[in-house]
Amino acid sequence: MLHLASQSPRRRELLAQIGVPFEIVEVDVPEVRGADEAPRAYVERVACAKARAGLRSVSAGDPGAIALGADTEVVLDGRVFGKPHDAGAAMAMLRALSGRQHAVISVVCCASASSENVAVCQSMVRFAELDERAIADYVATGEPFGKAGGYAIQGKAAAFIAHLSGSYSGVMGLPLFETARLLRGAGVLA
Repeated sequence: MLHLASQSPRRRELLAQIGVPFEIVEVDVPEVRGADEAPRAYVERVACAKARAGLRSVSAGDPGAIALGADTEVVLDGRVFGKPHDAGAAMAMLRALSGRQHAVISVVCCASASSENVAVCQSMVRFAELDERAIADYVATGEPFGKAGGYAIQGKAAAFIAHLSGSYSGVMGLPLFETARLLRGAGVLA
């Protein structure tokens, strides 16, 4: 059985979109970047920690379990943005992204008792210039909270995206092409 180690409703929707049956397993993995940790290494470490924690929590009752963990972060000028903790942080993130191109790194880790496989997806997103009113109005919707970089590409922030090169689902939080490839390799998906 496949277990999704994520509390993200977007990841649940995306995984369901490719027709894979799964169960949710809640994990608590600290998302704290090390002082000298490269952005991609950080995202990969967190994704794998989630998959491993998910596998540990279900493997006793299901020795053939497979756990899927994922992490997505917005990176601009080497800075990992994470999720805003309040309106001020969300506004600061959106100001920094305004009129600029940034990377969105998504890593998926598929773990079982016998193997662990990782897929990395990097997309490039360019925001339009945003004025203070647009930023304040967007933050007032509450949508930026719980989202890496303070925006949801599948929501109202879609109007901010001037260009996307890469994976739309990866920017949402679960790159489906890479995920499907991992699941086929694990025998979960035909």
